[in-house]
Amino acid sequence: MAAEHATRVLRVAEGVRVELAALLGEEVKDPGAAGAIVTRVEMADDLRSGRVFVRLLEGGDQPERRKVLIDALGRARGMLRREVTQRLGLRHAPELRYAYDEGLDRTVRIEQLLAEIEAERKSPK
Repeated sequence: MAAEHATRVLRVAEGVRVELAALLGEEVKDPGAAGAIVTRVEMADDLRSGRVFVRLLEGGDQPERRKVLIDALGRARGMLRREVTQRLGLRHAPELRYAYDEGLDRTVRIEQLLAEIEAERKSPK
């Protein structure tokens, strides 16, 4: 039974991710949300809340642009929650919190640092 429940949580999280991605592309007219990509969704075990991780196609390296995005998603929160609930046929509308997904940015920065270290090692002294 526990494995079935875990599978359902993952399935709902993926459904929420897909529906939010579609809604951001089709329904959200706020220019602050332009270029948003939903990277992943983590749902609570009871499916009543979730954390939505988003990124920007361009400008993600600018903290002020990230804030504009999160603020825009906050303004659209009610509509997004209602639409996701209807589209997935959920009993309860999950409370969705939005966060900027910095995982890829950190990976890129680490790769840059490693490349710099390697270049320093190879350079003649």
